[in-house]
Amino acid sequence: MKITKKNLDAAVQENIISSEQAEKLFLFLKENPSAGPRFDFTHVLYYLGGLIAINAMTLFMTLGWEMFGGWGILAMSLAYAVLALKLTHTFQQKGYPVPAGICATFVVALTPLAIYGLQQGLGIWPDDTAYREYHRLIKWHWLYMELGTLAVGVIVAWKYKYPFLIMPIAVTLWYMSMDIAAMLAAGSPDFELRAIVSMYFGLAFVCLAFWVDIRARNTADYAFWLYIFGVLTFWGGMTLQYSDSELAKFFYFCINIFMLGIGVALVRRVFVVFGAIGCCIYLGHLAYRVFEDSWLFPIMLTVLGFTIIYLGVLWQKNEPRITAKMHSVLPLPLRELLEARSR
Repeated sequence: MKITKKNLDAAVQENIISSEQAEKLFLFLKENPSAGPRFDFTHVLYYLGGLIAINAMTLFMTLGWEMFGGWGILAMSLAYAVLALKLTHTFQQKGYPVPAGICATFVVALTPLAIYGLQQGLGIWPDDTAYREYHRLIKWHWLYMELGTLAVGVIVAWKYKYPFLIMPIAVTLWYMSMDIAAMLAAGSPDFELRAIVSMYFGLAFVCLAFWVDIRARNTADYAFWLYIFGVLTFWGGMTLQYSDSELAKFFYFCINIFMLGIGVALVRRVFVVFGAIGCCIYLGHLAYRVFEDSWLFPIMLTVLGFTIIYLGVLWQKNEPRITAKMHSVLPLPLRELLEARSR
C-alpha cells in the first residue's frame, strides 16, 4: 500500500500520530523509496531513458553498424557492456536500485548483438540476414544468440538480483519458443501456429510468475515483469485465435472474467486490464454480430451493469468477513502472499 502525505494528515486528524511524527515519517519514506516499480515522474524518467537505450541496441538498430564488421560490432558491444556494468555498480553503491537494474538489463539486451558480431567475425554466420531482423523474423539460427542471452541474463540476474532483469530473459524465452516452433514446422510457422505458441507460452509464464510470487513473497517483486509478459503473450495469443463457434467465444469471455478475479485476488492490475478488454471485445461481438437487430440487448446490458455495481456494494460491506473466511482455507504460503498484497 502506498502511503501519501494525505494519509498521514488524516492520521493526525484522528489523533493516531502527532503532526511531528507524520512529518518525520513522510521525510523518511521520501528518502527511502521502494525498489519496486512505481508510477511517478522519477520512475517514468528512469524507464523511459532505459527503454530508449535498450531499444537503440535492439529494435531500432540500423544497418549502419554493419560497416564496422563482425569484430567491430563485438568490440563496441563489449565497450557498451563495460560502461553499463560500471554504471550499475555506481548506482548500486549510491542506493539507486531502479537505474542500477536498468543498466544491468542493458548489458543483457546487448548480448545478442555481441554474439552476432562474434559469429560474423568468425565467418560462421549462416546467411545474409542482418542483426536488425532478429526482432522481426523467425529463424532457426537465432537460437545461438538466444541461448547466449539466457546464459548472460541468468548470470547478471544472479549477481545483481534486480526484478527488471527478468524482462529480457522473458522476451528471449518467447523468441526462442517461436524459433523452436519454426524448426518443428520445417520453415516459417503460420499466423495461427504463432498465436497458439504465444498463448501456451504465456500461460506457462503466468504459472511461473505465480510460483515466483509465492517463493519471493517476503523479498523484492520478482514476479512483476513475469506477470506482465506472461499475461500479454497469453491474452494476445488467445485473442488472435479465430473460431466460428459461439461456444468458443463464450469460453473466451469466461476466461477473461476469471482473469479479472485473479487480478483482484493477487492485486495484479495487468490481469484486470486485459481481462476487462477481453470482456469488452466479447460484448462488442454480441452487440455487432449476434444481437445486431435486438432492441432488448442494450437494456439487458444496462441491467447487468447496475447489478454488478450492486454486487460491488455488497462485497464492500462484507469484504473483511468473506476475505478472512477464504484465507482460512488456503495454504499458508498463498495466504501470506495474499495478505501481503492486500496491505
